[in-house]
Amino acid sequence: MRPLHLPPSALEQISRHARETYPDECCGFLIAAADPDDPRAARQVLEVRRASNEYEGERRRRFVIGPNELRALERSLERSSNVVGGFYHSHPDHPAHPSQFDQEHAWPWYTYLVVSVTSQGIPAVGAFELDADSGTFHEVTLEVPDAASVGVTENLRAAGGR
Repeated sequence: MRPLHLPPSALEQISRHARETYPDECCGFLIAAADPDDPRAARQVLEVRRASNEYEGERRRRFVIGPNELRALERSLERSSNVVGGFYHSHPDHPAHPSQFDQEHAWPWYTYLVVSVTSQGIPAVGAFELDADSGTFHEVTLEVPDAASVGVTENLRAAGGR
């Protein structure tokens, strides 16, 4: 499982998105540089893009990104060296850890960023990858330089501290 390097500006955009959609879940894409040959090297997020939550039900506890939106983004990245390296979504009033629903709908290789959001702000952020063999999530190291300046209030699971 490779670490995730997230610029503070990307975390701020995700946090803003989560606060704007609260109490519903938000979701979006992590655009990353193509993975280097070293499987231990961090996945480098270059930008984030918002996605539409197309879940046809209670959006306070679920999100779905439609396949057409994902395909359109992947096509737009074809001429670059960038890829969709993962997805982010918020958990309103719940921990920054994937739910059973998240696990059942996840794909291996991608990194999943989960942002806990409350009416008071963003208390925690976690990064995870789905293990292809076991079908379970494993937490990965989240590297955010100057994370304290982003406004995560309590527990940013980042390099150097948990």
